[in-house]
Amino acid sequence: MIILVINCGSSSIKYQVLDMKSDDNYDLIAKGIVEKIGLPNSVVQYAPKGGEKRAKETPIPDHKVGMEWVLKALTNPKDGVLKSLDEIAAVGHRIVHGGEFFSGSALVNEDVLKKIEFCCDFAPLHNPAHLLGIRAVSEELPSVPQVVTFDTAFHQTMPDYAYMYALPYEYYEKYRVRRYGAHGTSHQFVAGKGSKLCGVDLAHSKIITCHIGNGSSVTAIKDGKVVDTSMGFTPLEGMIMGTRCGNIDANVVPYIMKKEGLSPDEMKTVLNNKSGFLGLSCKTSDTRDVKSMADAGDPKCQLVIKKLIYDTVKNIGMFAAVMNGVDLIIFTGGIGENNAWYRKGVCDYLGYLGLVLDEKANDEAHGDAVISAKGSKVIAANITTDEELVIARDTMHIVKKLS
Repeated sequence: MIILVINCGSSSIKYQVLDMKSDDNYDLIAKGIVEKIGLPNSVVQYAPKGGEKRAKETPIPDHKVGMEWVLKALTNPKDGVLKSLDEIAAVGHRIVHGGEFFSGSALVNEDVLKKIEFCCDFAPLHNPAHLLGIRAVSEELPSVPQVVTFDTAFHQTMPDYAYMYALPYEYYEKYRVRRYGAHGTSHQFVAGKGSKLCGVDLAHSKIITCHIGNGSSVTAIKDGKVVDTSMGFTPLEGMIMGTRCGNIDANVVPYIMKKEGLSPDEMKTVLNNKSGFLGLSCKTSDTRDVKSMADAGDPKCQLVIKKLIYDTVKNIGMFAAVMNGVDLIIFTGGIGENNAWYRKGVCDYLGYLGLVLDEKANDEAHGDAVISAKGSKVIAANITTDEELVIARDTMHIVKKLS
């Protein structure tokens, strides 16, 4: 079954094409990205399996035109991977926020679209773009079924005492203000993959997954179900991130607004786009640059590195307490998967849990690997995530039920 996986941002379309034979038997046959949609210098990239990646600047005024370009690239007689668009059996979409409506993936229909639209207030930078992607596909491939997979769905097993804020209850009743979490697709994938690699029974286990990248979240998974996660009503809550501040005293917000004369939207920009690594370092949101400057002696960048490790450790400690222990700690995401210094920094704090790091294994881990020493009471592992594969799997299962 040929499945096109789409991840639309406000000005981008990331895509992959997978030939799904079963959950564990599949081929990635093409991938790419359309960037800077709506700008004069839009960039399109396409990489077929076994072929060279090609990229060029070309005007892409909107998501509809972007989808047209993607489909033309896939069927290009020279290096396309499809003979015709009829080979596409289904399209799967990543959706950031599904609110309380969705605890799993769903087939796109008018009711589903209305619920995604309702959640636009919870993810104003993401959900509207996802809707543009769905509508663009509907225009180009009107007879092809579409499936949506939600970042929030995996977290819907959290108990009410974990997801509720201690605000007047009417705000939850009227506006659904509560904690939803994010990165659920990644947390679900690496928990399953990591438990198999490490010989842990997912259905009878205590796992903490650390998805650490430009956006970061830590999740507690007990017996295969989420009991708590670090992100909240939006992806702003939790630990320090590339440009997001993470947890702060809520009274800081009106205090700074009054002092600086900021509007709510301007303050929102400060919290989401000018804080985190960028805000503390005063230089960059890129972890590689922060680490390089920290190693060169920059005190602000050294502070960022210390806080990144500290925030992770603090969340792991909280969730170990919540679950009354932990069997497996998993590192994933752009930072988590690719930086031995980060994993060592975190694991060095966790001796009280009985975790002993295998430094050689950690240094050499550039993919899926156990990084804890033999005899360690708690297993630690580096696991590569694949959110697109989760979307493709769910899409395949849902579409098969239609036939």
